[in-house]
Amino acid sequence: MPKITLTLPDNNKIAALPGQSLFELSRGASGLVLAARLDGDLVPLDVVPERDARLEWVTYGEKAGVEAYQRSASFILNMAVSELFRNTRLVIGHSISFGFYYDFACGIPVTQELLNEISARMHEISTRDLPFRRRLLPRAEAVDFFAGRAMSDSRRLAEHFPGETLQVYECGSFANLEIYPLAFSTGAVSRFELKSYSPGFVMLFPEPDDFTVNSHIGKTRKLFQIYQESKEWGNILGVSDVGRLDQIIARDNISEIIKVAEALHEKKIARIADGISERRDDLRLALVTGPSAAGKTTFCKRLSAQLQVNGIRPLALSMDNYFVDRESCPLDESGEYDFEAVEALDLDLFNRHLSDLLEGREVPVPRFDFETGRRAPEHRLTWLEDDQVLLVEGIHALNPRISVAVDEHTKFRIYISALTQLTINDHSRISTTDTRMLRRMVRDNRYRNYSAAETLKRFPSVIRGERRNTYPFQENADVMFNSALVYELAVLRDLAVPLLEAIPRDDEAYPEAQRLRTFLRLFRPVAADEVPPTSILREFIGGSSFRY
Repeated sequence: MPKITLTLPDNNKIAALPGQSLFELSRGASGLVLAARLDGDLVPLDVVPERDARLEWVTYGEKAGVEAYQRSASFILNMAVSELFRNTRLVIGHSISFGFYYDFACGIPVTQELLNEISARMHEISTRDLPFRRRLLPRAEAVDFFAGRAMSDSRRLAEHFPGETLQVYECGSFANLEIYPLAFSTGAVSRFELKSYSPGFVMLFPEPDDFTVNSHIGKTRKLFQIYQESKEWGNILGVSDVGRLDQIIARDNISEIIKVAEALHEKKIARIADGISERRDDLRLALVTGPSAAGKTTFCKRLSAQLQVNGIRPLALSMDNYFVDRESCPLDESGEYDFEAVEALDLDLFNRHLSDLLEGREVPVPRFDFETGRRAPEHRLTWLEDDQVLLVEGIHALNPRISVAVDEHTKFRIYISALTQLTINDHSRISTTDTRMLRRMVRDNRYRNYSAAETLKRFPSVIRGERRNTYPFQENADVMFNSALVYELAVLRDLAVPLLEAIPRDDEAYPEAQRLRTFLRLFRPVAADEVPPTSILREFIGGSSFRY
């Protein structure tokens, strides 16, 4: 029988015998191989190639490999818990440091002794090197399968799944609906650490560069409190996972969810305005920061309205207008423009304008044109009156270099991010980074003349910049705000999918586009018309009643 030829990225070729799986072919590859790409499509290692194709091994050294390892480790964690404790419900949460937060919905107290017991069982499962068995089930069969296991979260997801078949993984007594590949077997997951983080715990993963687990969890308590607040908001809305959201959309009840979600935002913004008002005698400067696509600009406009309700006239100053011209922008490690670097701003001009404004002098505020990548010729004459508060917004706003000359007691610091409160199901999380990336992709295509492929290729540099320039200062904030909306991915779906589908298979952004398309298919779409004109989401999809 004819052999199948698989071509590696270095143009070396592998001859595959008929019926030979990718796992068998991967045995000679270097690194910890967790999945593969065939002609750009991410596939598990149990796949048997049926035709000639381009082959790329996915190892732990890259993002897709790390994610496959994390999914596999989470599966083993849930498998261990199901074997040790009956009638328990372990629920995945958000990321903390280089790990994921979990807690028990049934109120089991988390002690180090408990975590040691779970960890020991996980290592035992890993040592046994059990295969993750992958099955493709028809939708109706998958619904019955999860209903029989009392997994209502996965049952709901299966009921509203758009495809005819669903991918289910089984190992031991545990099973889960997975939209992306797991490792071939449990033996691939050998390193992790369970660490108490009240009221739950964190599973820490090995660092990609040296495959060792860093046990240190940095200062994250303020951010953790916002995640917990988001969880409470999800309880108020009755929406904790994608299946529940899809169910609400299918029953045509999404309008009420949108109204309440937006009201929760407005109430929180009003409370922040009240906090500023309580310090109106000495406060002159409010600093608003957060990562890319957090919705900082619209947040500031809504905060300004609430401040005016309290009798304070804010003066907004956006740091985005202080970008240097594109040809003067610093480059990152890949030779691409590093828009996230603090050196991408004209710091001298900004600091001079900030000092002048706080001292009552008039300044010519520039306007940056994102389509041309240059500072526009016109400017806006601006001054700060005695009864006003200066509201400064930008990804570097909490960096001490920005306001070093301003007295600390006159500042109020706000950190904003889009901390997704939804999970796919109890055992599979939604990345906050994905939400922000989709927001930015839709916005940049509409208003900044960037294709979806350009946004996807640039985003790793964005993340590196945030780790250097934004996250180190987040715990210095006086208050934090979560701009994520429980319904927004359902709105972004029909706006983002056509942009992702336009990326050709031979583009380097194709694998990431394919991953996001697979993810967005989980959501029933919601029309953009449902989104209120003052919503933070309007900053990205258009139609806002605010002027930008």
